[in-house]
Amino acid sequence: MIRVGIIGCGTIGSKIAEHIDKNLKGKAKVTALSDVDIKKAERFSGRLTAKPKVASAESLIRSVDLVIEAASAKISGDIAKKALSAGKDVMVMSTGGLLKNYRSLFALAEKRKASIYLPSGAICGLDGLKGAKFSKIQKVTLTTRKPPEGFEGAPYVVRNNIDLGKIDNDSILFEGDAFKAMENFPANINVAATLSLCGIGPKKTRVRIIASPSIKRNIHEIEVEGAFGKFVARTENVPSPGNPKTSYMAVLSAIATLEGILERVKIGT
Repeated sequence: MIRVGIIGCGTIGSKIAEHIDKNLKGKAKVTALSDVDIKKAERFSGRLTAKPKVASAESLIRSVDLVIEAASAKISGDIAKKALSAGKDVMVMSTGGLLKNYRSLFALAEKRKASIYLPSGAICGLDGLKGAKFSKIQKVTLTTRKPPEGFEGAPYVVRNNIDLGKIDNDSILFEGDAFKAMENFPANINVAATLSLCGIGPKKTRVRIIASPSIKRNIHEIEVEGAFGKFVARTENVPSPGNPKTSYMAVLSAIATLEGILERVKIGT
């Protein structure tokens, strides 16, 4: 049985903890929680059968086998580095926080013989991309469409004084590589980071971000072309129950990744 520590008790972190608590008895156990809001973490701990201890991130990392980051891109890179340095496996949900230093983090994982797990999040199609990597890939493009209010507070929107309330038809807010997408829309586009790390890298992965007032769902469309041929994967996300800012698929992919770590039978790439 593996000891799991979860950093961040928001929608994703809490759903992972609840799944472990209810469905993975004998395989995994949540033994520690950490959150900037200590009272929130303590209340949540009390609702779990396992009654995990509430600890600092550093203390949590020392005490568990698997660290799950479900906090924010601002600290995910630091959490991953600390976990790997301690020889602990780590699952990172806020993938955008890894982009600037991903090469050194991947090297650290190799050195410490620890694993990094990056769930697919709110997109589908990474299985095909993982296979396509073994041929020559010419192009990977992500087109993200969200209702205008979904981009509220994004640095790009603030810096350019974009009035989201006045957008009345599809408007391209941004086109560029995954690095620039993360800098300009850090809270909106973790999928670009995950896609780029799975495929041909942040500089070569192209990202288009569109504000679309006619839609109610967040839509991510991936297009990949290479020697294998071409595929297009489109995901229309519904909000997670209890938090409209989090896609339900992101929660489900985290649970599936955890299940995959524990399974003896692996299906799919």
